[in-house]
Amino acid sequence: MDILPRGLNVDGYSAIFENQDIWSGYKNTILYTVIGTLVNLILTAPAAYALARKELVGRNIFMGMITFTMFFGGGLIPTYLLVSKLGINNTMWALIFPNAISVYNLIVTRNYFAYSIPEELHEAAEVDGCSETKYFFQIALPLAKPIIGVIVLMYAVAHWNSYFKALIYIRDRERFPLQVILREILIQQEASSGFGGDAASVIEQQKLADMLKYGVIIVSTLPILCVYPFIQQYFTTGIMVGSIKG
Repeated sequence: MDILPRGLNVDGYSAIFENQDIWSGYKNTILYTVIGTLVNLILTAPAAYALARKELVGRNIFMGMITFTMFFGGGLIPTYLLVSKLGINNTMWALIFPNAISVYNLIVTRNYFAYSIPEELHEAAEVDGCSETKYFFQIALPLAKPIIGVIVLMYAVAHWNSYFKALIYIRDRERFPLQVILREILIQQEASSGFGGDAASVIEQQKLADMLKYGVIIVSTLPILCVYPFIQQYFTTGIMVGSIKG
């Protein structure tokens, strides 16, 4: 059995990138990921900080209500009807607003704010006349870089890999994200690989289908792999500190 590959074959990548929809899908996915992650961060960080403050009246009730949604949801049909009523169907906002805050990420970030930033720092800021808003933006957020890096990565990966919501809410092909385009390429190639031609032709078609399958994995994950090294220094520290406390 050979360990080293025999020759170099890029037919799979050629077949993938010959599809012009790939570039449109890349553009849409990058747009959805950047804007979606920004919306997630803008909503998650302030909410987590507020829930971490002991002065917030009824914070345990709020946390109970929020945690409840992790286990019980309305389902696909009520969510679709809500998106339609809001008038955001067939837009990128249909992919962003229904999942604007992840409860898990909210809880992890809340725990980080509550247990990893000394309360004495907040008391000292109050003595110096620092407002709550100024403390959050100038002190708490800079100290929360590890957990911010974690939730940015989690949200970005979720947006990048998402395709089911696009199948439900997006109708115009020019708005399809990359994952939907790649899914179509795989389905079309697998459907045509077993029909027509002699045995040798069928074998070649099957080889191309396999190359497409593995090429799609590289095409869809390479951008995330390029981004990860820049925030990996925060990942382990942030996820451990934010998850085991409280």
